[in-house]
Amino acid sequence: GSDGAPHASDAAFCDMMALHTRTTLHGGHRVDVLFNGDGTYERLWEDLRSATRSITVQMYYWKPGRVADTFRDIVTERARAGVTVLFLRDAIGSSDMDKEYEQALRDAGIEVEKFRPAHWYAIHKLQHRSHIRVVVVDGRVGYTGGFGLDDKWLGNGKRDGEWRDTNVRVEGAAVRQLQATFAAAWCEASGTLLTGDTYFTSEHDVDGGGPVVAGVVHAAPTVGSTVAERLLALSIAGAERTLYITNSYFVPDDDFCSLLSNAAERGVDVRILTPGEKIDVKSTWHAGHAMMEQLLGAKVRIFEYQPVMIHAKTFVVDGKWVGIGTMNFDNRSLAFNDESMLVLHDAGIGALMGERYAADLALSRELDLATFRKRPLMNKLKEKAATSVAKLL
Repeated sequence: GSDGAPHASDAAFCDMMALHTRTTLHGGHRVDVLFNGDGTYERLWEDLRSATRSITVQMYYWKPGRVADTFRDIVTERARAGVTVLFLRDAIGSSDMDKEYEQALRDAGIEVEKFRPAHWYAIHKLQHRSHIRVVVVDGRVGYTGGFGLDDKWLGNGKRDGEWRDTNVRVEGAAVRQLQATFAAAWCEASGTLLTGDTYFTSEHDVDGGGPVVAGVVHAAPTVGSTVAERLLALSIAGAERTLYITNSYFVPDDDFCSLLSNAAERGVDVRILTPGEKIDVKSTWHAGHAMMEQLLGAKVRIFEYQPVMIHAKTFVVDGKWVGIGTMNFDNRSLAFNDESMLVLHDAGIGALMGERYAADLALSRELDLATFRKRPLMNKLKEKAATSVAKLL
């Protein structure tokens, strides 16, 4: 229950959120929301080229191509110029990485580690992936979001074969938190715990020169209620007027369906934007559809993005409380994966996210309850089958 939950627009909301997610929210951030490859990579390359001390990168996804090559060229050049470069790749998400690519990084003096490689004696770890995306330059500038090192993220998220995504660039105290999420995984993979001013700006020197209150939520798997679940539950319960969720893999469990339904029933304009037929993981799509009749019945509005696969993981509550990061709205993200979300409290960015939401909805198809109920029996059977494995999706 959420009786007397603070409203997302109140300052008290940040305090509650900080306590329940074990993070801290600070003022003084400069935050740029970056939409799609067009809005992300040039900015990222520029920041990487400017590195003088350190570059830390944790990437889930890698495929050969232009993005991967540009990344390699920039970081190897910086490493040769004396910048410390650490690259952590997920053993599953970047399993296609070839020996030559990795060797080129190592030859330049870059430390490369694999996160949780699949060993027979560590099979219990296999489902606990790190889905985090972190890039931190000189401990001062940080990036997270849904992007990876693959050409499908190039473009504007509207043309065939491209992915629509949302990323974020931040300066300020949250960069220290982002670096700490990287450091936790790097420690596990390498046995080395990063400290000191090569990686972390001192706490007296963290002002990002902007007005935004922000923090990084590092969600990690645990038994019982997770930080990720508490983040979402509070965000939904705190909504008074609007709750706009964009999520690539939307498979809420019964509890989250109830929270979303309750919000709609108390008069909140609840909208979910999720992929249409262009989704890359069909089983997740079917499992998500199994929950939708209940939500549509509760007056939750659901939209499916039509042009391409939408991979963004964002929410905006009452035009002020915003989350941008790697966390999907499914059991895998909420219970099994390590995830990173930049959360922030700011009306300006809230408004920007609202505008983008409207633009995305204009390219989406709204589900209608009566029509949805008439979907083919085959689809319903697939939903049943997908739901039975949904806990692991």
